[in-house]
Amino acid sequence: MEPVTLTTERLLLRALTPDDADAVHAICQDPGIQRWIAVPTPYERGHAEHFVERLVADGWRSGINCTFGVLPLGGGPLLGAVNVHRQTGTWEIGYWTAKEHRGRGHTAEAVGAVARWAFTALGAERLEWRAEVGNDGSRAVAEKAGFVVEGVLRAALLHRDTLRDTWIGSLLPSDLGLPGTHPYPPARS
Repeated sequence: MEPVTLTTERLLLRALTPDDADAVHAICQDPGIQRWIAVPTPYERGHAEHFVERLVADGWRSGINCTFGVLPLGGGPLLGAVNVHRQTGTWEIGYWTAKEHRGRGHTAEAVGAVARWAFTALGAERLEWRAEVGNDGSRAVAEKAGFVVEGVLRAALLHRDTLRDTWIGSLLPSDLGLPGTHPYPPARS
């Protein structure tokens, strides 16, 4: 699959490139990112280079791991990244945001755009979001983007050699007013 570019009212979403390695390296120095995201610690320049040159490129090529850099539409610094990847029969979304750009709604806007693209271009029937219980920033973004938090998966995330409880949420095409591939009659309470 060839990388695609998406735009929103305020943002440009495009595949990360080797030119983004310095920005990725700088952003991933944030202790908050290292606390919640499975990035190496310490996060060295070589990690950023491997991420943008190999992992991102290979993910797009395979079509099962599509990572977008998030930038201001009119130009400017890398604000963060949004990733949609295939996980055992379903699609999962993940994201991170540079510390200095949090709280402005950029990530929820980017997640919404990537979700629409995943439903329309990839044929996703459900997107899942997962985050370690306690990652309130990630949960706020997911909920703002329309994800419904469905519960807690006990000991579902191995992070830094420790099993952690994980929130799980989902977004369906119908949540965004899009048709699904298959009918979905929700269960009655």
